[in-house]
Amino acid sequence: MVTLVTLVIPLFAAWLWWPVGPLPRRTRVLAVAATALLGCAPALLLRVLQSGALPYPVVAYLQVPGGWVLATLLLMALFVLVRDAAWLAARAARAGAWARRLHAPALTAGALVLALGVGAGGVWTALQPPEVQERTLALPGLPAALDGLRVAVVADIHASPINDTRYVQAVVERTLAARPDLVVLPGDLVDGDVRSSAAHVAPLARLRAPLGVWAAPGNHEYYSGYDAWMAEFRRLGLGLLANQTQVLEVRGARLALSGIGDPVYGRTSHNNADPRVPEGVPPDVAAVARLAREAGADFHLLLAHQPRFARDNAAHGVGLQLSGHTHGGHILGMDRWLVAPANNGFVRGEYAVDGMRLFVSSGAGLWAGFAVRLGVPPRIDLLVLRRR
Repeated sequence: MVTLVTLVIPLFAAWLWWPVGPLPRRTRVLAVAATALLGCAPALLLRVLQSGALPYPVVAYLQVPGGWVLATLLLMALFVLVRDAAWLAARAARAGAWARRLHAPALTAGALVLALGVGAGGVWTALQPPEVQERTLALPGLPAALDGLRVAVVADIHASPINDTRYVQAVVERTLAARPDLVVLPGDLVDGDVRSSAAHVAPLARLRAPLGVWAAPGNHEYYSGYDAWMAEFRRLGLGLLANQTQVLEVRGARLALSGIGDPVYGRTSHNNADPRVPEGVPPDVAAVARLAREAGADFHLLLAHQPRFARDNAAHGVGLQLSGHTHGGHILGMDRWLVAPANNGFVRGEYAVDGMRLFVSSGAGLWAGFAVRLGVPPRIDLLVLRRR
């Protein structure tokens, strides 16, 4: 991935600046070089993070402006497509004066300034603590005893030196103020190793709900040292569900609450105690579905961090799947064109999937490597389950 980015970004930089004809050749070369260098910096930081060459807090703080750069380049890519499509149309119409204006330095420079400003606004939005959004979820097959159940979905906190102790404290306070019956955290609670981020995730110990606080792992738990983080979450008092099922008695109904491992299992090891041995568990929905059936559950609620396998999970009799991972798509437009296709069409909100309901949270935080939100603010989702 890093290699691909370092090849594509310089090509894009040349496409952006080289047609700007009135610029002197030396100026164009410098503009291309500067754009390529800044554009490749976030990918190179990711490689530095994986190598452990710099402490995680240092890399995390450098990643935030890297996200600003990436957002700016995405916006400029849209500009370049429009600019050069219009240029081709002008050439075809033999409107030479219009064609020259489209490649004038002022137009491209002005677009760059605008993109930098919009990107900065996206970073600022991404770094704000999430608000609670309450919504009703109508579910076929929901037992009458579970009608009105209030479930707080707190996904993708990514507690770190960026989403720090104060940030997580705000998430906790706002979740508690919503008075949920059940709190679930479907993965990506943290970034960085335990030594770097334990203090930032510590406020989660204050979460309380009548039916408990339950978490399932996400891919960033595997990246960050799975075993060490699972031990830390247990110390904080969180209920952990990794290919496990907990049966909750709710007004006479039996609610099976399950969580599964993440598909990234076995594909990362840089923060493991022993890099030669994969930590964690692979996802096993068949196992938790069997446990739910054996327990005589009236309804099965599944925590699965990544939504893209929802159709497979629906085949196992799950009633409701709660997921995160996509961050709602980050940016309007990008959410539907890039993020949704990468997740089998699921990016944000409610979906009907072969008799199962899937809800994908936009997330209560963001990974520092792309801390940008445009039109997709962070959310703590308060779902009120209703009998359909």
